Amino acid sequence: TNFIRNYGVGKAFYVILIDAGKAVISCLAAGLLLEPYGLQAEGMALGGLCVMLGHVFPALLGGKGGKGILSGLFIALTIDWRIAVLILIVFFVAYLLTWYVSLGSVLASVAFAIGFVIFHHDNWSVMGCGIIMGALAVFMHRTNIQRLLKGTESRVTFGKKEQHP
Repeated sequence: TNFIRNYGVGKAFYVILIDAGKAVISCLAAGLLLEPYGLQAEGMALGGLCVMLGHVFPALLGGKGGKGILSGLFIALTIDWRIAVLILIVFFVAYLLTWYVSLGSVLASVAFAIGFVIFHHDNWSVMGCGIIMGALAVFMHRTNIQRLLKGTESRVTFGKKEQHP
């Protein structure tokens, strides 16, 4: 959303492609590296956590990166499609009811962590990585959460007039 606001929709396709690619490749590569040790799921989760940290705190940008939502979606999709479906449902319901992308993103981040608890409760490493990633995405939205609580957060209607619930 921030990229679209600053650079337009046309270039957003490339950002989506890059975020998706780095998430999927990191999860799959780390899973393959640890698969010989019987730790493929753990490797995928660790790869996801690493790509999330790199996305949020990129070294080449002075540690100031994105909030991890799009990367998180593709991490979830790569590790467990059920979690991806859960977060997409939560995001779109929240967004369509309120027109707040940030609220949808925060709630999707919580659903991300909960999804890992529900579907991977038997694997502490995978579940822990999922909880950390979800918590990190919520943390990165702390200023959005403050604006939501104050009633000053911007709604995103993608070309429509701003609507109030």
